[in-house]
Amino acid sequence: MKRLLAAGLIVVYCLAPFYWMVVSSLRRTGDIFSTTPWPSPPSLENYAAVFSGHSDFGRALLNSLIVSGSTTVLTLLFGICCAYALARLTFRGKNLVLGLVLGTSMFPGALLIVPLLKLFTELGWVNTYHAMIVPSMSFALPLAVWTLTAFFRQMPHELEQAATIDGCTRFGAFRRVILPVAAPGVFTTAILAFFATWNEFMIALTMISKADMQTATVRVAQFGGASDFDTPFGTQMAAGVIVTIPLVILVLVFQKRIVAGLTSGALK
Repeated sequence: MKRLLAAGLIVVYCLAPFYWMVVSSLRRTGDIFSTTPWPSPPSLENYAAVFSGHSDFGRALLNSLIVSGSTTVLTLLFGICCAYALARLTFRGKNLVLGLVLGTSMFPGALLIVPLLKLFTELGWVNTYHAMIVPSMSFALPLAVWTLTAFFRQMPHELEQAATIDGCTRFGAFRRVILPVAAPGVFTTAILAFFATWNEFMIALTMISKADMQTATVRVAQFGGASDFDTPFGTQMAAGVIVTIPLVILVLVFQKRIVAGLTSGALK
């Protein structure tokens, strides 16, 4: 009973901000400061305001999808190759390399903004997708390498040996045997990389100044409401709900794969 009560309190604590965001998004502009647990009457005017006027929020959502999807694909491509090499090859300093890969993710993102902005300005990358994808990879890739290395290490070497005996090359054994077995870990890593990039704010805000290149998180922060004079709280809440919906859908649809990936290797 105590465990259920504790779990219930934790759930309420975690979901309360999201519940209040949804409730606030359904309030009318004149009722935005109301403290009732449910709007009366509920209104969709904030959601209509998100996609009306000069907000161009649909374009921002598309930009977020392009950046997050590209970052996830590239992170998996490089992360899988690097993690498999670290898990299977034997060479001096392997643990040091793995430690350095993890250490790169510990640098605060704010410290990298100025040098990256200077570099991208010289390369002509400012206001491009590259300026958001490459820095996002620098944060997602170390996590992917560290996570996938642990998955590949759990797999017995006999899998590749059996595939080689059956006529597979080393790459063929990796593609046909190792990757399918490691699918839960790869899928979980992809979800985590996508979530991290979808929610990224600082890099997108600094590297992009054109409105048509901004991502959804930046547009939410800069959203001004239905007019230039109203309080933007309601429309910002509605935009926040819209940005959160894709993540909730991904978790609900793929929750079994995510749990399988997170718990893979926990028991032997």
